[in-house]
Amino acid sequence: MRAGARTVIHSIPDQLAPQETSLSFDEAFTLHHRAVFATARGVVRDTALAEEITQEVFLKLYRHFDSKPNDELLRAWLLRVTLNEARNMLRGQNRSRARDTTYQRKTDQPGPQVEYEQRQEMETARRALDKIKEPMRSCLLLRQQGLSYREIAQTLSLKENYVGSLVARGRKEFVRGLGKMGKIGKIGVNR
Repeated sequence: MRAGARTVIHSIPDQLAPQETSLSFDEAFTLHHRAVFATARGVVRDTALAEEITQEVFLKLYRHFDSKPNDELLRAWLLRVTLNEARNMLRGQNRSRARDTTYQRKTDQPGPQVEYEQRQEMETARRALDKIKEPMRSCLLLRQQGLSYREIAQTLSLKENYVGSLVARGRKEFVRGLGKMGKIGKIGVNR
């Protein structure tokens, strides 16, 4: 380009040069809403979730409207934010499902066979306990419930130094009763 032409171009006032007009939020929303919604729906495959994601994307745009990219890059920015929001939503749902599944497994009721076996073990333990004489049986039951020797002595009006030997003898009698029933390995006995 010749020097004279450069001088003429540079001498044109800035007012005559085309100025970029920035989109308002409403214009950006109207222009890009369909693309954002379609992208979100394509990822999550649920219209209600896609609407939520679209709302979040435009809330982010509104909050950061002062620092938004220029109009040429706005669509790409919105779609990138849409993809991120959709993926985060899916990750959150997957985590929630995993937590629910884990909780469900932990709280599931045992099957009929397991329930039957548990009832049988309880019945066997009751029969073995019924064969233990008092006050050994009461001492053993209270100890099993976590009471200290002092608390057991106070509850049963016994001397505290007798409680330990009554608990030990009660355990032996219980194990002997289970042995006679052939159930020693199946029912645990706390020592």
